[in-house]
This record gives sequence, structure tokens and C-alpha cells, in this order.
Amino acid sequence: MSWTKIQVRGQPIPRVPARNHRMINSFVCGVSIKSHHRVSNVLRTNGSSLGSVPIRTTESQFLRGDGNGRFGRFGGKFVPETLMSPLKDLEDEFNFVLGDHEFQEELTTALRDYAGRETPLYFAGRLTEHYKSISRTTGDGPEIYLKREDLSHCGSHKINNALAQAMIARRLGCSRVVAATGAGQHGVATAAACAKFSLECTVFMGTADKEKQFSNVLSMKMLGAQVKSVEGTFKDASSEAIRNWVGNLKTTYYLSGTVVGPHPSPLMVREFQSVIGKETRRQANQLWVGKPDVLVACVGSGSNALGLFHEFVGDEDVRLVGVEAAGFGLDSGKHSATLAVGDVGVYHGSMSYLLQDDEGQILKPHSVGVGLEYPGVGPEISFLKEAGRAEFYTATDQEAIQACRLLSRLEGIIPALEPSHALAFLDKLVPTLRDGAKVVVNCSGRGDKDLDTLIQRGLPSSLC
Repeated sequence: MSWTKIQVRGQPIPRVPARNHRMINSFVCGVSIKSHHRVSNVLRTNGSSLGSVPIRTTESQFLRGDGNGRFGRFGGKFVPETLMSPLKDLEDEFNFVLGDHEFQEELTTALRDYAGRETPLYFAGRLTEHYKSISRTTGDGPEIYLKREDLSHCGSHKINNALAQAMIARRLGCSRVVAATGAGQHGVATAAACAKFSLECTVFMGTADKEKQFSNVLSMKMLGAQVKSVEGTFKDASSEAIRNWVGNLKTTYYLSGTVVGPHPSPLMVREFQSVIGKETRRQANQLWVGKPDVLVACVGSGSNALGLFHEFVGDEDVRLVGVEAAGFGLDSGKHSATLAVGDVGVYHGSMSYLLQDDEGQILKPHSVGVGLEYPGVGPEISFLKEAGRAEFYTATDQEAIQACRLLSRLEGIIPALEPSHALAFLDKLVPTLRDGAKVVVNCSGRGDKDLDTLIQRGLPSSLC
């Protein structure tokens, strides 16, 4: 049975049986796990800024999953026998560094001094006034804030996770990192992290994506990465990167940038991106002595959305709103709206919602925001939908482009086309909110990479 894709049509897939053959002293990337681990003091340092390591809060089972990478029926490890041991070793290492003060101190320093955290929670005054002026109400309307992940080093939220996982790769003795990228933002972040930590880097990228995001291809090469073309898009590049990793387990680390894949990958990416929500909570309390009322993020596979949402999942008075890519429209067949029209299945090693046809074959996704072109979402995002904790909507290509242009002209900020989908949904969301409601939109990346696409789609007449 292939581990890449398993169809589910109303029947549960049995849990992959436990493996008991694993050696006591197993190896990942040539390092003895048994000898590698050392006793670590549990992290308990508290602090109000990134100058000190924040305390880890206790999480309920609802927030954390069942400990085996499952959120309800979603998640798991649907992989070949040969990967069970490496994934278990990776999970052990991940759990270890979560409580290792030395690792957390180094990561906090890197996020602050290298990545540029914390990123601002910016009050978008003119955008707020815009929606107030077009609203039918006479009140003050809601206030719109942007979490400025576009100001992070390399231009997106991807650097948060790339730094942390590159550190894990180095601890495991890996000399080489492989990754897959769509829009190129994860590729650039991975290439930068590998350069910083002296790791060889190979990034797989779909041929169509390389043409659209050529500036990011140049950046990856400038940072020392080898960029390999794969016929197709991000899903195809992901498959090829995984194959490469499987063939080189002794030397190579697969650095996932999305909250998909077999456990522990989704949990790791979510954990390392959760700094976004933790900062947002602290900044909101400083700005208005409270919490946001609504959090809004685009959803491709879900890394930036979970990065913002996770801190607030237990706050039932905070709405979590995800916005998928409707492309040319849900009826066109050219979209990436997995949660809107998808079914449950297994792809790339875990169970989640997928875009698939009646025969269970994966459909080709589409979005003007290349980073949203993935035919599935992460297991935790799938669970948030099924549990009713998060709301999910869609925005078309044209709506995202219009939102990108609007923010550019009103605030002097050019967002990437991916978060522009979240911004586009404000047109429908804002009129439904009370006066004074605090809305935080995750501006997860900057739009330099999308300028060619925007020009091809036609600049507004006022810019010509």
C-alpha cells in the first residue's frame, strides 16, 4: 500500500500498527540518539519579551492532540516501515528540545537578533477608516490590526520554523537538509537557516512555481541552496523532497514548512510558529488591555493560521477565521478550497481533508497565491473545522488581488497574495462586527515576490 495517498470514503483507515523492532540505540543522521540525549532542566523561565524564554503553558488534550499526532480522527503516521523509527527518533528529539533551556535560549536569541522578532501588531488606521466610510452604520466600526510577519527576515513567517528545525537537524548530526517550496518563502527561509547553521541545503520546487516566483529562486541560490526543478507544483515538489529524504536518512533532514505530513511534522511546525499568537496576545494586552475579538488568516495547508490561532484556541470568546483560496470560483474546479469542498483522506503520511475526485485521485489545486496551492490542509486545521472551533471561508483570485492593491495604497504595505486572501475577507467580515471590535489579520508575507503577477494582471489606472 502506498503511503502517499489513501482514499477514505466513509470508512475509517485502521491505525498503523506499532513497531517494536526499533533498536535501543538507534541512529538519525549518524548520531546515536541514546548517547546524544542529556538530562535537561525543564523550561520554567518567564519573561515579558523575547529577551527571555517564555514559559510554556499547560495545554489540554483538545489543544495538544492525543500525544500521537492525532486530533480526533485526523493526523497519524501513514508511512512505510522504514520511516517509523526515524520519525519516532525525531519525535523524541522534538519533545526533548521543548523543555531544554539551552535550545530555547539559542532559538529565542536567533528569533530576536536574526529573524527580527518580535514583529509589530500594527494598527491599520486608514484601512480601518476605509471600512468605516463604506459601512452602512454610523458608529466607529471595528479596528483592524496587522500582525506584521512580512517584516521578518526573508519576508515571511516561515523563518520561525526554519530556524528551529535547522537547529534540530544540527543537533541530530545531519549535514544536509532537503525541503519543498511553492511560493518560495519556505525555500528562502530554509536556505537562510542552513547558511546560518552551516548545513547543505537542497530545495525542490515545481517548474510552474519557479517561473512565477523567480526572485525567490535567485534568493535561494544566493544563500547557497541548490534548487531542483520538479515537474508540477508544490504537491509534486513535496513528494520529491520526501523521496529524497527517504533515500538518504543517514545524512539528511527533511525540513517541513507546513503543518502537514506524518507526526511529528505538523506538531513541530505548529509549535515553532505559535510564537506569532503568543506575541499577539501580549501585544494586544499592551495596546488595549484585552484580547483580539477576531483573528483572520489565510489557509493553504495552515502554518500561518495555526501560528496565530493556537494561542487562542482555548479562548472561546475569540473567533478564529480562516480564508481559503477560491481561485476562479468553487464551481470552476480551479481553486484550493480544501475545507470548503474537500473530503477526508490520507496524503503525504497523515489523514486530513483533501481535494480529490470520485476515484480518490488528488486534484490539482489553483490559486493566484502560489503558497496556497496545496490539495490538503493539516490535521489540526481539519480538526478545528470538524470541532466547530474555527470558521472557514473563501476568497477568489480577483478578490485577493483587489485586497492587495487596497492595502498597498492605503497603508503603504504590499502584502503577499497569500495573506491578501485574508485581507479580502474583511469586505464581508467587517460589516458584521460591533463598533470597537478588535480584528487581527496575519500579514504572513510581503508581496515583492508577486509584483510580476500583479503587473501581468494589470495595474489600476491610477498607477499607470
